[in-house]
Amino acid sequence: MPIATVNPADGETLRMYEAMGEEEIERRIQLAEATFRTYRTTAFDERARLMRRAADILEADQDEIGRVITTEMGKPVKQARAEAAKCAKTMRWYADHAASLLADEEPAESDVKDSGASRALVRYRPLGPVLAVMPWNFPLWQVIRFAAPALMAGNVGLLKHASNVPQTALYLEDLFHRAGFPEGCFQTLLIGSAEVDAVLRDERVRAATLTGSEPAGRAVAATAGEMIKKTVLELGGSDPFVVMPSADVDRAAEVAVTARTQNAGQSCIAAKRFIVHTDVYDAFVERFTEGMRALRVGDPMEEETEVGPLSSEQGLNDVMELVDDAKRSGATVLCGGERPEGPGWYYPPTVLADVTREMRIHREEAFGPVATLYRVTDLDEAVLIANDTDFGLSSNVWTRDDADVDRFVRDLEAGGVYVNGMTASHPAFPFGGVKRSGYGRELSGHGIREFCNITTVWHGA
Repeated sequence: MPIATVNPADGETLRMYEAMGEEEIERRIQLAEATFRTYRTTAFDERARLMRRAADILEADQDEIGRVITTEMGKPVKQARAEAAKCAKTMRWYADHAASLLADEEPAESDVKDSGASRALVRYRPLGPVLAVMPWNFPLWQVIRFAAPALMAGNVGLLKHASNVPQTALYLEDLFHRAGFPEGCFQTLLIGSAEVDAVLRDERVRAATLTGSEPAGRAVAATAGEMIKKTVLELGGSDPFVVMPSADVDRAAEVAVTARTQNAGQSCIAAKRFIVHTDVYDAFVERFTEGMRALRVGDPMEEETEVGPLSSEQGLNDVMELVDDAKRSGATVLCGGERPEGPGWYYPPTVLADVTREMRIHREEAFGPVATLYRVTDLDEAVLIANDTDFGLSSNVWTRDDADVDRFVRDLEAGGVYVNGMTASHPAFPFGGVKRSGYGRELSGHGIREFCNITTVWHGA
């Protein structure tokens, strides 16, 4: 795949970039290692000052970088600006909390004495250069939720971004440079996927994090395992959205529309499978389908647009194949289901009913604005269908029954259970999945500690 900016709204190639050669990659890795030796000793107050400065710059740039994001991957510009604002908020959160999250831990005095020590503690120390392999769908947010905690912990970052968002990737390197971070703290590697393996095998690169497809995660995990390097993987998702009889059906249907179509449905944590109790199925489906049909699809640069184009022609073809397979296998199309005429990689908000286990869309992740509906008779059947997937990223549950909530939290195979609301990432809460959705956690204290050397310090009596 060429490293290029291709506008999804019309398919026009706007800018092409040459991939970095071996000498430039070597220079950047060498610089990362050299910078780490000194940056790791900086005080939290200094790191926080730099991070807050970067947040201020990003906030001031949000209109400009928002337009770049929209041009590169098709996100409606209003959503692109919101993404930039969320990143600035998260940078400030880590600037405020990193010191306390990584403070020395003191074991219980009785345990210290029992070990024969006069004193003991646990200290979190940075690992070194960390390779981040990041996707295009949230081209700022996916990177910042790695970079903010990693830099605040004293690590340095090497970014291999998706090849269709090179301008955003270069902006991120420039952002940290303008904020005053030492040269080499955060660098972008303009390279293709084929070069990732060699970078990860370099002994100076100490760990890696990847957000992306399952095949990409497998490749990074295999190499990291061979090299005995720490990894965090956030892969695909096929999140259930369960609606029970006690739910506020109107509110559930309203939120369901956003949960499925934000970023044109191109989100790992988007609700994708809508599992609705038979007692409220008809009412929910009517309101949900009406909301999906009413969404404004169009030019992502227009403020009123709610759903823009998919990011690539291949992504569009993948969604079309899943929907066409479902239709051939007996699914009922309640709205959408056909690509509109005209330029650009657009696909309309689509609702499919009568979905069965034999359809590809039941098993595969639909990365576009396509919702699948399931009618269930009780909670046990809802859990069964919700867990009938290889993925386990997050989940949404709508009920006012506390007993229902307890069961779902106990039995759903997912990294998150969001009750009466849609899944959304927040810096204070850990984010990640189970099963083929990956392992490890981003954000919160759990995320900042993923790339730390958790060191036991023991003093003899």
